[in-house]
Amino acid sequence: MSADTAAIPRPPARTATTPVITGAEAVVRSLELLGVTDVFGLPGGAIMPVYDPLMDAESVRHILVRHEQGAGHAAQGYAASSNKTGVALATSGPGATNLVTAIADAYMDSVPIVCITGQVFSTLMGTDAFQEADIVGITMPITKHSFLVKRAEDIPGAIAAAFEIASTGRPGPVLVDITKDAQQTEAPFVWPPKIDLPGYRPVTKAHGKQIQAAAQLIAEAKKPVLYVGGGVIRAQASDELRTLAESTGAPVVTTLMARGAFPDSHAQHLGMPGMHGTVPAVLALQEADLIVALGARFDDRVTGKASLFAPNAKVVHVDIDPAEISKIRTADVPIVGDLKDVLVDLEAAYRVTAAEESADTTEWWSFLDGLRDEFPLGYSQPTDGLMAPQYVIQRIGELTGPEGVYAAGVGQHQMWAAQFIKYERPNAWLNSGGAGTMGYAVPAAMGAKVAEPDRVVWAIDGDGCFQMTNQELATCAINNIPIKVAIINNSSLGMVRQWQTLFYDGRHSNTDLNTGHGTVRIPDFVKLAEAYGCLALRVEKEEDVDAAIKTALATNDRPVVIDFVVSADAMVWPMVPQGVSNSYVQYARDHSPAFAEQED
Repeated sequence: MSADTAAIPRPPARTATTPVITGAEAVVRSLELLGVTDVFGLPGGAIMPVYDPLMDAESVRHILVRHEQGAGHAAQGYAASSNKTGVALATSGPGATNLVTAIADAYMDSVPIVCITGQVFSTLMGTDAFQEADIVGITMPITKHSFLVKRAEDIPGAIAAAFEIASTGRPGPVLVDITKDAQQTEAPFVWPPKIDLPGYRPVTKAHGKQIQAAAQLIAEAKKPVLYVGGGVIRAQASDELRTLAESTGAPVVTTLMARGAFPDSHAQHLGMPGMHGTVPAVLALQEADLIVALGARFDDRVTGKASLFAPNAKVVHVDIDPAEISKIRTADVPIVGDLKDVLVDLEAAYRVTAAEESADTTEWWSFLDGLRDEFPLGYSQPTDGLMAPQYVIQRIGELTGPEGVYAAGVGQHQMWAAQFIKYERPNAWLNSGGAGTMGYAVPAAMGAKVAEPDRVVWAIDGDGCFQMTNQELATCAINNIPIKVAIINNSSLGMVRQWQTLFYDGRHSNTDLNTGHGTVRIPDFVKLAEAYGCLALRVEKEEDVDAAIKTALATNDRPVVIDFVVSADAMVWPMVPQGVSNSYVQYARDHSPAFAEQED
């Protein structure tokens, strides 16, 4: 789609009852009429006109962040925890470019956010004016659509269209860049605006013949697997997934982005597949004769070497985005449609088909149950006398429970949080899956707590990630957003260090951060958190873990930061080394399941 707003018709001619307001007032009025109640942002020269009427808005709460990246991630956390559309505001130039990381992150993980940025006067565009950046051009590859608005009368239509695009079809980020003169000029405010989006027609209802073909393959499969991706959560289709799973009796695996889409406690759930997935989940996909991919995209972290992935499996691929179908793995039965609707139709078709014929999966389940018994998820106790990070994270999940929200940064702590917390519901697990953005956790947790104030919200962060966006603790403290932050402090860039240990002969180049045990502790996370107005605790012994977590859970008048000092030698297992077949999954170091299949 073009970046210009020409596709959105001008509002009807002014009538006697049509109010005439500035473009800036139109921005705020449009947000109010779209039902927006919370906005994260940081003012600057080119967006300042919007901030004036925003001060008087009664139904829109603006939360002043300390960095625009924090606004973007907060909008993501807000959206991912609540199924609403998150909103971020920023000024032109560096303000807008500071949003780029969050926009790219939202694009990779299909998170609906609308970013509204100020732009220099239209007469100055292209002159390298002060704080000018072509943010529409910059974000074109990482948004569903980017609008450039140069006229006040086009603002309501652009914002309404942005919300429509962000929240429908495959969700994602939309940018609305508004010149300063468009914000200052007066124009008739017409609502609702007419939205015309040529070419934007998301397919929601799947083709009946494809549904029937998929049902037939499921009924015939002796080794089926339901490969569940984050699309199930975005489609709010967890109940429909459970119905299909129980009807078919097929094993279920949930990707990193789909944790919670299917209850961990369910007997058919094998866990998370992929590079750090459970052995049963990884090998179920590898040995399957049918993979039913639901809102998943065959990411390299799941498939390993794609040409060696699930060599004997036929594929049913369901996705609302036709671009994902057969992008990496050719689908035998491609189905484009909204998962919530498709799963209902597929389950109904399967019941009819299975009534006539249904393959016996007893042997398949015997094999998978054997893997579950032989390779349960676990960890080794560190030999250096320091705490096991897996234990800390497991206790956070157990003491908080499934109604909590858990936002993770990126790295080892992210994988441990995905593995050792039990997820029973969708929208409980927030993380940067596709982009792998360090610094995601704290602002995402902040956004989630604003969206879901009655839930306990944890940011489970690494000492490296935490130092990228911890300034948002000031936002939380001042705005009464009492998140809990668990810093899994191994004094290093843990995942990089793990790879250096395994693949670079233990040469730990530039991964020591000097924040943990036996170091100079710069920064001292307890002092830092206290300076930000938080309750701060440090835990160095396993016997103190529960008390600290319970203190955090009981404290709701300010944010809580716990510095959990853990072993730097702990590693994430299981693991599939990059670039090989998933059959080479390692349960632990120097411990792999025995397999007849060998890599070519």
